[in-house]
Parts: sequence; C-alpha cells; structure tokens
Amino acid sequence: MTIYDLIIIGGGPAGITAGIYATRQTLKTLLITKEFGGQMAKKAVDIENWPGETNISGQQLVEKFVNHLKAQKDIEIKSQKVEKITKELNDFVVFTNEDKFRSLAVIIATGADPIKLNVSGEKEFLGKGVSYCATCDGPLFKDKKIAVIGGGNAGLETAIFMTNYAEKIYILEFNNVLKADQFNQNEVKKIKKIEIILNAKTEEIKGDKFVNSLIYRDLFTNELKTLAVDGVFIEIGAKPATDMVEGLVDFNEKKEIIVEFETFQTKTPGLFAVGDANIGKYKQIVAAAGEGCKAALAAYEYIKSLKNKNFV
Repeated sequence: MTIYDLIIIGGGPAGITAGIYATRQTLKTLLITKEFGGQMAKKAVDIENWPGETNISGQQLVEKFVNHLKAQKDIEIKSQKVEKITKELNDFVVFTNEDKFRSLAVIIATGADPIKLNVSGEKEFLGKGVSYCATCDGPLFKDKKIAVIGGGNAGLETAIFMTNYAEKIYILEFNNVLKADQFNQNEVKKIKKIEIILNAKTEEIKGDKFVNSLIYRDLFTNELKTLAVDGVFIEIGAKPATDMVEGLVDFNEKKEIIVEFETFQTKTPGLFAVGDANIGKYKQIVAAAGEGCKAALAAYEYIKSLKNKNFV
C-alpha cells in the first residue's frame, strides 16, 4: 500500500489551502473530500471580505480555490467519505466508504454544518433571503426587515451585527428565556430596532422570488403568527464533522477538536485540525485558509522530523 506523506480530509477553504501549501513543500499529498467548498459554497451568496475581491459569490470563489488546487501537479484528489481514522505506530490509517489509505500525517479540515430548522421554505429560499452567515450576507439586507432564529450567543451577536444594515430585527427564541450570555442580552436590550419574541417556534418561511414573510407558532397561546420580513438568519448552532477522530483527539462540549494554536496539532502527534472543525472562535473563510496554511507547514516539519530520525 502506498504511504502518503500527508492526507488532508475536507475540501473547504482550510483543506484546499493546506493542499496548495503541502504540494509546494513537495509532500506526497492526498486530499479526500465528498465535495468542494464547504460552507463557503453552501452559505455565502456574496462575499465582500475576501482580500482582492470586493464582491464575489461563494460559488465563484470556490471555483477559483479548486482551480488553484488542481493546478498543483503532485496532489491526488479522491471523492470519498472518510469514516474512521486510526494510528498504528507512526502511520495513520484513513478508512473511507470505499478504501483505506496510509500517511505519516493527517489534517482534519472537515468543517461544520449549520443545524437546520427543517421547515418549509428553508431550503427553497436559501440564498434568496435565507442565510446562515450574517458576516457573509448582512450587507444585502440594508434597510430591510429580518428575523434571526435563535436566542443563544450566535443569534444575539448576529442581531447586533445586523443593526449595521437592517431597519428592523426580530429575534425568535423557542424557549421562554434567552440562552445567550447576560452581556449579549444587555447589549441587545439597548437597541430599539431589535425586538425579542420568546416562545416562538418557526413553522414556515414564505415568499415569491425572495423571502417576504415568516410564520411562527406562539407556544404560549398556540396561535400562528406572521412576520413580514425580507430575510431570515438561522443561528441555532452548527455540528462539527469530527466523529472520525474519536479517541485520537480531545473535544470541547461542542465536539470541536482541541488544538494548539501555533501549529493546529491535536494531542496526537501528526494529527492536525483546522477551520470550523477546531475550537477556534472566528469561523471565517480567510481565517480557515490561514489555518490550513499553518497546519500544512507544521505537518511538513513533523514529517521531515520523522524522516530525519529514520522512523519511516
């Protein structure tokens, strides 16, 4: 069986950047991903904060990333689903739904997927008023009315951020109290254009070509109520795709991988985690790309050290 220097798992900005840097260091590299782009492709309609591009769609930026990656001569790419990773002496074994592969180091760049509401209209209006990323799409809702679903820190921080753009902001929380830190609650209550609605269960997102209303159930009265809104930001959490490294890493309470932030190495030597899969606070495209770069360079140093010690 071929032993790669490095296997990268994930095809978002972190994984792609890691792949580019790994091949520049002449590492024999395999990148495994089910699809390219990650949340950059799924969530970002217009991106206005990627250096060098004043405005570019998520799909266009993904295409540029992938073209750059595929221009590297020595990278191998496989479209498979990774199910499990183990370590045997100095080798990692990556099991997919089709095969297994060995390497000296692994970079986990599997990202995290936003938790869905699973209500009518959510999928249909994604990119047409439904968003999971205020920093990506916020400017599109200037002087408009929006609803933010979720009363945790992410929801309140999204609402506060959207005061830079939106005319009116509704925060809908399923429970009878907000779940966010008291600081965020205090900040929100100072802002007149934000209205908090508790005991609210979102039932449907409606519209024509774009979102124009949201229907929710008042759990106190059991009545269905309608809000006239132009956008819906869903902030009820995200689930990191990290199950495959169970036993090799330490997790926080969100199942994000704990890393050392200079190299992004986990507690297992040679195993790195970048982007939305790790405990980093700022989930941004540019931040993920930077982490992919650093992890690839750290992996290069780790692999070189193994080879210098004749462990491989």
